[in-house]
Amino acid sequence: MQTTFVRQETVGPAEAVNFNFRRDSGVAVRGEQRAGDSALNKEMAFKNKNPFAAPNSNDNRNRALIEALRNSKVYQEYERAFGETTGLPVALNPVESWQLPHHGGRFENAFCAMISQKSRACSACLQLQQSLLEKATNEACTMTCQLGKSDTAMPVKLGDRLIGFLHTGQIFRKKPTESQFDRVAKLTSGWGLDVERKKLREAYFSARVLSSKEHESAVKLLTIFAQHLSMLSNQVLVQQGNSEPPVITRAKEFIHEHQTEELTLGIVAKAVNTSTFYFCKMFKKVTGINYTDYLSRVRIEKSKNLLLNPNLRVSEIAFEVGFQSLTHFNRVFKKILGQSPTEYRTQLLGH
Repeated sequence: MQTTFVRQETVGPAEAVNFNFRRDSGVAVRGEQRAGDSALNKEMAFKNKNPFAAPNSNDNRNRALIEALRNSKVYQEYERAFGETTGLPVALNPVESWQLPHHGGRFENAFCAMISQKSRACSACLQLQQSLLEKATNEACTMTCQLGKSDTAMPVKLGDRLIGFLHTGQIFRKKPTESQFDRVAKLTSGWGLDVERKKLREAYFSARVLSSKEHESAVKLLTIFAQHLSMLSNQVLVQQGNSEPPVITRAKEFIHEHQTEELTLGIVAKAVNTSTFYFCKMFKKVTGINYTDYLSRVRIEKSKNLLLNPNLRVSEIAFEVGFQSLTHFNRVFKKILGQSPTEYRTQLLGH
């Protein structure tokens, strides 16, 4: 299995929030706009800059797929086990999500929950999340905000398509100091956070402190889980069939029954008594992918089970599931799952 290394960056005040501080007052303003704007206006202003925010059909499919993954038993059990073992939050969000990933979650840090109540502090956190996601599209990335807290995001992909991110964080990677807290208290006060200093201090120092080795291990666990979710996402996509037209349901059943045969679009359309043109258009509209891609994914799902048998050669499996050449099978397998059949088998069998 290929190891994903973590890039670690520290985001300073200007880079993290894009705020300028006026020397005469110490009050943060964004350009000439005062901080009296509502949290919603701030959020919308930042969202317009978000490269992932443009709504399209892919966005809707990503949201539906991530929602299905979040509702899956494997994700919920992992989220619970990871949190109870490490005390850290974990969240799964689609690419175009624009929110604080851990807000309201079971393991949300008390200090982070406090500062999220103010629009200016919330905007700072949202901007950091945007920067983090821009850098985490291919590998896990960690960034540290000006309050000293580190967050990590790692990509979840459907083949070579980015569909979402796993998040964890709200931790210190170095033990915080009193002088550091003094600076943070002054900064949050400028943001309008009106909390008793003693209570603020308790919340600030309550965050987990992870050594470099502990942080690396936590990130590695989530990276492996992200890879698992990437594989699971293909299975979910193949199995999704809620509220779909009966003709598509029948077509999917026919495809599964005859997937090892030469199965053209025309053959399937004829089997469900529709024209090829109508079936092609309807299938893409309902499933979000074209017929050829769907058939390939069904065949790859079957090959994943066959790869568990060490006595079967990869070439035998390729022909068994309906591919006419080993080269084509290898190419499609890697496109969908992000690794070759041999690499996938090695990972499963631990060789």
